[in-house]
Amino acid sequence: MAEHDWFAATFSRGPTGAALMDPDGHVLRWNPVFRDLLGETGEPLGRPLTDFLSGRDHRLEAARGESVQERRKVEVRGVALETAQRDRRHLVDAEFYPQTDAHGGVTGTLVVVQDRTRLRESSEESARLFYEAFLHSTNAMELTDRDGYLVDVNPAFERIYGYRKDEVIGHRPSLVASGRTDRATYGRMWRDLLDPGVGSWSGEVINRDREGAEHPVLLAINAVRDANGGITHFLGVAVDLTERRAWERAAMHSERMHSLGQLAAGVAHEINTPLASIMLIAESIRRRTDDRWTQERITSLLSQTESAARIVRGLLDFARRPESRLGAIDLGELATTAIEFLRGKQSADVEVVLEVPAEPLIVHGDREQLNQVVLNLLNNAYDSLENAGRVVVRVFAQRDWAHLQVSDTGSGIPPEVRPHVFEPFFTTKPEGKGTGLGLAICHGILQSHGGTIQFETEVGRGTTFDVRLPLADGAPPPPRDPSSPGSPERGIPDPTRTLSMGS
Repeated sequence: MAEHDWFAATFSRGPTGAALMDPDGHVLRWNPVFRDLLGETGEPLGRPLTDFLSGRDHRLEAARGESVQERRKVEVRGVALETAQRDRRHLVDAEFYPQTDAHGGVTGTLVVVQDRTRLRESSEESARLFYEAFLHSTNAMELTDRDGYLVDVNPAFERIYGYRKDEVIGHRPSLVASGRTDRATYGRMWRDLLDPGVGSWSGEVINRDREGAEHPVLLAINAVRDANGGITHFLGVAVDLTERRAWERAAMHSERMHSLGQLAAGVAHEINTPLASIMLIAESIRRRTDDRWTQERITSLLSQTESAARIVRGLLDFARRPESRLGAIDLGELATTAIEFLRGKQSADVEVVLEVPAEPLIVHGDREQLNQVVLNLLNNAYDSLENAGRVVVRVFAQRDWAHLQVSDTGSGIPPEVRPHVFEPFFTTKPEGKGTGLGLAICHGILQSHGGTIQFETEVGRGTTFDVRLPLADGAPPPPRDPSSPGSPERGIPDPTRTLSMGS
C-alpha cells in the first residue's frame, strides 16, 4: 500500500489530528481533524507548519525541530491553538515521530495531536477543580446530605456567619435561620427541590450570624442526583445582600431628605412672616402697658414665639445646603475648639476626655458646617448625661479615613428609637428642648462631604457616634493660631488631653 494511501486509511476518518511533514517542516498532508483545529480551509501542500501557527503557541515548531534533530519521539502537552479566525482556542497534546528511510536518514515527521478541549477531564481532576471553586467562592456555599444535614461549608460561609466549619457539620442549615422567613417560602423551596422536573429553587431569605446580626441573602439551592435520578445531596449558594440593602436604604434616605428639605423650606418661609408680626405686636403692647399680668403673658407669648422661630431656623438649616467653602481642616484642632467653646456652659460634673493625635489630621471640608456637626454631637452627649457623667472625644485615622468619635456614659438609645435617629423632626427630648433636626442636618452635611455617621449604643451604658471623613491626600496642615487652644505653643505635647467642662 502506498504511503499516502496508508495515511488516508489510518487518519482521515479518525478522531485524532495528524499531519505529515517533510524534514524542513513543510506540510505534505493533514487529516480533517488537524485542519479543523487550525481553522484552515485551503490545501497545505508545500507550506511550512509555521504558516499555520502564526500568532499561536510556537512550542509545536520547536518540538518538531527537536524530533528531527535527535531522531526520536518528542511530546509537548497543553499547547494552546487558536483557529485562523481566532474565534476559538483548543488545548492540545502533540507527539512528533521522525520518519526515517532504510539508511536512517530523516524523510519527514508525523505529528499526532489530541484535542483535550473535547475530552472529559478525569473524575479526580474534575472533582479537584470543582472543590477549588467551592473553597474560593466569595459567596457562602453549603453542601448537605439528602436529609438536609450539613456535610461541608466553604470559608465564605464561615466568614459571613461567624461559625467554624467543625461547629456546623452535622447540623441543619436552620442553624443560621433568623426565624423571619415565612414557612410558605420554605414550603415552596422543598416542593421545587424534590420535584424531578425542577430540582432547584432560588429566593431571598433572612439569615442570622453567630452574633445575632441579620443577613438578607439571595439563596439558590440545587438537588444533586445520582445516575438513577435519586437525590444524594443539596448544594446551596447564598449571596449576601447586606451591603446592597444598606446602599439602597441610604439612597432612599437621601431622596426622602431631599423631598423633606424642599417642603421644609416652603413651610419655614410661610411661617416666618406671621411669627415676625406676632413678635412686633407683642413688643409694642409690652412697651405700652405696666400691667403685671399683661407683662407676664407677653413674656410667655414671646418665649413661645422664640421657640417657634428656633424651629423655623432649624427647618431652614435643614432645607438649605449653602455652597461649601472647602479648605484644609485639622480635625483634632476642630474638636478641641468645639470643646473649649462649650467650656463653662455645661455642668462641672461632666468630665470630657479628648484624645487627638500629636500630628494634624487633615480633611477637606467646610469648617463652619463640620463645626456644627461636632457641636451638635457634643450637646447631644451632654443632654444624655443629665448634668453628670463622662464624654470621650477621639480623633484618629484608619486607612484612608479620619474618624471623630463622641462617646457618652448616658442612658443609651432604646431599640425602638434607633431606626429613627437620623429622621428629621424625630426627637426624644422634652418639648421645647429640641426640634429633631440636629442629627438629620449632621447626616446631610457629612453626606455632602463624602463622609458617613454611624452609632453604637447600649441601654444603660451609653452611646458612641462615629463620624468618618476622607483623609486629604497630601494636603499641608492649615495655619494654626499660636493663641488657639490645642496649639503646640500652648504646651500640649501629649496627644491626649483631659478637660472638665465648667471647671
